[in-house]
Parts: sequence; structure tokens; C-alpha cells
Amino acid sequence: MHIPEKPKPNWFPPFALLAPSGIWLLLLLVLPTLIIFQLSLVPGIRPGQIVNPSSIANYSRIFNPIYIQVITRSLYLSIGTTIICLFLGFPIAYWIAQIVPQRWRNILLLAFVLPLWTSSLLRTYAWITILRPTGLLNTLLTSTGLPPLNLLNQTSAVFIGMSYSLLPYMILILYSSLEKIDRRLLEAASDLGANPIQVFFQIIVPQSFTGIFASCFLVFISCLGDFINPELLGGASSMTAARLVYNQFLGATQNWGFGSALSMTLIALVSIAIALLIKFGDEKIS
Repeated sequence: MHIPEKPKPNWFPPFALLAPSGIWLLLLLVLPTLIIFQLSLVPGIRPGQIVNPSSIANYSRIFNPIYIQVITRSLYLSIGTTIICLFLGFPIAYWIAQIVPQRWRNILLLAFVLPLWTSSLLRTYAWITILRPTGLLNTLLTSTGLPPLNLLNQTSAVFIGMSYSLLPYMILILYSSLEKIDRRLLEAASDLGANPIQVFFQIIVPQSFTGIFASCFLVFISCLGDFINPELLGGASSMTAARLVYNQFLGATQNWGFGSALSMTLIALVSIAIALLIKFGDEKIS
């Protein structure tokens, strides 16, 4: 009679595998956020000063119409850039995923990723060279008899720079989703009499909704925290929340308490966006 061996006790619990990532999140995300939250409750604190009693004066200051306008402008730039990247990136990603032969897809994806290999600061200065009054764009326009355009230090320049910087991320995520669509579904829909618009909205969009959701979310969050493009391309007329936080910490003001309150406000906005998008995404997927 065979007696089964007694199983050896497992001295290595499975949840221990999460320890490295948990420690990383604790040290580099949770603790810094708690420090920022503590500073946000100290009105008017500056480097080297003694911590004053806590209050919500910094958060109350955010409701000043000037700062509300800055936050609104940041949301406007983020939402606008996300829409631009989606409208530009979706056709490109669909073309690469469904139309281009398989042997050329990796080469085209590499071509879109290549700009990310250079510094974001260098790419922004390249756009300054193109958009400035005596830059390449206006030189081409004047040589053809067209009037020059005043784009630099305008909101339009910020949209151009941010869209250019984040478009590759939009394309890569959409490509990974669109590549999984079975072409037989598209052919079957066409055989059943569906026109291209019906095929797009009833087959392609539902099948790629996860990629649309993820790519738009990534672009929106990246735009909300972008500092370089608004600073160098937008000028004084494009003050954003990220630039305002920078000025409070490293600028002449150096009001760390108010800068921390602004940072916590951005974190709250991002958290609300995550919750709403996840809820909407789950309902849409289900």
C-alpha cells in the first residue's frame, strides 16, 4: 500500500513576491506624497523655515480666479492634445496594423519611435527653430508668397509641441489593440451590407476600445504634468499648473506650501479621472 508523502510546508508565501514592488511604491510614491500633503497644510512655508501650525489656507488660495484659470487652461491643453493625438494616431495605427504588409510593420513602428530616442528638450528647441518668426516654416511661407504665421509663444505652439511629443505613445498603444482585430469580422460586416462608417463604429471602435481608453489616459496624464512644452513654446500666455508648481518650488516665489497644495490638487484631479475612466471603461467593456 502506497502511503502519500506529507507535503512539505511552504516557507515562502506567495505574497512575498510583491515585497520589492511594494517597498518601491512605499519609498518613491506613498512617502513623498504624504510629505507633499503635510507641506500643503503649512501656509507660506519656505526652505529653512520652521513648520507652522497646519491649516487649509493653501487650498483656499487655489480658488482664487487666477489659479482657477491656470488649472482650467491645463485641463484644456490636456484634453485638446489628447483629442488631436487620437484623431491623428488612430488612422495611422489602423493603417499599420491592418493594411501595411507584416514585413513593413516593425520598420514603420520603429520610425515613429525614433523621435523618442532624443531628448524632449532637444525636440522642443527644434520646434522653436521651426515656428519662430524667422524660422523654417515662415521662410517657406514667405518664399511662396503666403503671409507668415505667428505661432511661437501661442497656445497653438503648445498644442503642436505636446501632440508631437505624445503622438508616438498614442500610436503604439492603439496599434497593439488594432492588430488583434480579426479581419474576417470586417469582411463579414461588409458582406452583410454594412458601409465603412457602420463598420468603423460597430466593429472597429468596440474591438479597440481598451486601446483607445489606455492611450487617451496616458496622453492626458502626460499632458497634465508637462512642463517643457508650455514653458518654451507657450511663453507667458500659456501658464499651466505644472509651470505654476515649478515656480512655487524653484522660482522666485518659493512658497512650498502653496506648491504642495497645487500638487495635491493635480493628484486629486488625476485620481478622479482614473476613477471615472475605469468605471466608464468597465461599463463599456462589459
